[in-house]
Amino acid sequence: MPSLRETLGRFMLAAVLIAVAPVHAQTCTSIGPVTSKDTIYQLLTDRFYNGDSGNDTPSGFDPTLFDGTGSDLKLYQGGDWAGLIDHIDYLKDMGITAVWISAPYFNRDTEIDDYQSDSSINRWTSFHGYHVHNYFVTNRHFGSMADFDSLCNALHDNGIKLIIDFVTNHTSRWQNPTLSFAAEDGKLWEPNKDVSGNYLFDTYGEPTVVSGAFETLLADPNNDVNGWFHDLGDRGSDTSRFGYRHKDLGSLADFSHENGDVVAHLEKAALFWKSKGVDGFRHDATLHMNPAFVKGLRDAIDSATGGPVTQFGEFFIGRPDPKYDEYRTYPNRTGVNDLDFEYFRAATNAFGNFSETMADFGNMMLQTQSDYSYSNQAVPFLDNHDVTRFRNIQPDDKPYHAALATLLTSRGIPAIYYGTEQYVSGVDTSDTGGRRYFQTATTADETATAFKVVAALSALRQSNDAIAFGTTTVLYSNNDVLVFQRQFYDKQVIVATNRQPSVSYTVPAIDTSLPTGTYADVLNGLLSCGSGTVTTVSGQNKISSFTLSGGETCVWSYNPSLGTTLPRIGDMMPTTGRAGNTAYIFGRGLGGTVTVKFGTTTASVVSNSDTQITVTVPSGVTGLSSVTVTKSSNVSNGFTYNALSGDQNQVIFHANVSTSAGENIYVVGDIAELGGWDASKSTEAMLNPNYPDWFLPVSVPANTSFQFKFIKKDASGTVTWETGSNRSFTSAAGSSATTDTTTYYPSF
Repeated sequence: MPSLRETLGRFMLAAVLIAVAPVHAQTCTSIGPVTSKDTIYQLLTDRFYNGDSGNDTPSGFDPTLFDGTGSDLKLYQGGDWAGLIDHIDYLKDMGITAVWISAPYFNRDTEIDDYQSDSSINRWTSFHGYHVHNYFVTNRHFGSMADFDSLCNALHDNGIKLIIDFVTNHTSRWQNPTLSFAAEDGKLWEPNKDVSGNYLFDTYGEPTVVSGAFETLLADPNNDVNGWFHDLGDRGSDTSRFGYRHKDLGSLADFSHENGDVVAHLEKAALFWKSKGVDGFRHDATLHMNPAFVKGLRDAIDSATGGPVTQFGEFFIGRPDPKYDEYRTYPNRTGVNDLDFEYFRAATNAFGNFSETMADFGNMMLQTQSDYSYSNQAVPFLDNHDVTRFRNIQPDDKPYHAALATLLTSRGIPAIYYGTEQYVSGVDTSDTGGRRYFQTATTADETATAFKVVAALSALRQSNDAIAFGTTTVLYSNNDVLVFQRQFYDKQVIVATNRQPSVSYTVPAIDTSLPTGTYADVLNGLLSCGSGTVTTVSGQNKISSFTLSGGETCVWSYNPSLGTTLPRIGDMMPTTGRAGNTAYIFGRGLGGTVTVKFGTTTASVVSNSDTQITVTVPSGVTGLSSVTVTKSSNVSNGFTYNALSGDQNQVIFHANVSTSAGENIYVVGDIAELGGWDASKSTEAMLNPNYPDWFLPVSVPANTSFQFKFIKKDASGTVTWETGSNRSFTSAAGSSATTDTTTYYPSF
């Protein structure tokens, strides 16, 4: 089989070398960001629909690695961007307002062999998009750059936002763990360049072919001359933060995010795709990445032309988990919110295998509301490409529907995995077994009850701010029943659900602030519910006692106008940024003449309406501040925003310190990124794989002089400061630069 470099395929559109290729016309612009008003539909592009059979087996691709029938889920099936375009009406009818697709760029396209103990070989492909080969070229199985533009435009024309999967933790497998870790691939390529170092593209946005090749080798983990990879091998049983961040995930070549050249390339790649008009990034494997790098990457993306987009990441945990505190604080530390694995865990146990009660699930809702600083920006889900299909866990329609209705009325931005609305189950309980080919596994049936549940409750999420912006209160719960309330000022939604398919429960009268009256079921009886009644009993309004039959779910909505006089903030995106950046404030009463303040500093309002303000982050504000909106003499509720001190790069601190059991070393300093001399706001604990040497990459403002000290904290939180004068350091000037300090020897 010819190599990728020798394969010209559709990339040989330019027959004659030109010094600088014409700039590809950009036809799509963002309509984002994705907010808690939206419902996300996650799909693996290869596993949805085949709209263009011409890209099933691109030139040079081994045709035996294409299946197309849904039989061998390790191989390509044929789904592409054209197939997604063909089914936009289906998504729109379902109420989907954002689509999350597989990574759109070129992945490793050669056979991946897993050698089995019986001497057989499992043949795999990178159909999923998680084995990057070249960030600046499209995945030819999905379509050309012009096809991507068409997809982006078609979605946006229908009011649907576009989220792309994006992988900056690793390339592809560089060693084969089933063949004594023999060298394999993991190479990273880039398009050809002109004499000024600019990438060469033709008029169609495809890489220009030079000397028979459309790309050149940039880095190779098996010959890592420039330190682009950590090269430490598989993590194995290493559960330390160092192991998770610096060792390989499944032998995938792990990028060294402490290398400034690596940072620059990854930021350049992200900005390249942002310029294509996407509305959001789902960052892969955030658990395994250096948080200082992620913080800088998010800042680079949001600070670039086009303003901020939605960013959330895969911090994969399963409670009880010692990494839970890392997970819950990740959005605060990086500005990138979480794909909500805690919600997934609780929903699986409560609605799926019944190993936890509905009261337990309600407690999770309350705990995460407290634990998550930005709970309405987390992305909860029932299933996705990395876990068992929910249908395999819960084959009964009634609790299945109850779980779906609860997801769609819960806090956050709900994500529906493709086919969940059609009851698709996996061929087995593995993640790969759940990556079914929609085209052969099911049909786009708009009469399916699950489809209708998604449609009805996605519409409610758009219309009633209580779901998008509200708080959560558990009104009643027991082993099998949960009644909860979402509320944003006077707007309310009450959800009552019984997970038991064949047992009825009577819910006692519940105190409420709802006005008296009868409330129709938003689902119109789709899940067996009738109306709810509120009466006054001894001066207290109460939801009258009602009975939930087996599997019944009720959704009652109260959606009064909040008027336009009082400003009310429901949410703000992003939650982190620097002076000059754009930020969006969402809520009600935000139109007319308003003043926005970050703390006491007035910001410039770019535009506003009753439901949204676009504002520029003001200078002179750093660290956490409360954002408020004033209209006449009325001041809104506050929203916490983290203002950075400037364009971020990395300083990697080093210290040699001996500690006692339970003690860790931290850095604290005079800039906001180092806690502003507040030990409670210091960095995370430093890493010590080679104790007593400690190190930690920290995101700090570029070209900035600052002072700092090291501190010890013991298991009880007692702080001990190092003795002596404050230390001083100046960060590098480059926005993607990384700088190592000398190794310090602090005394305590």
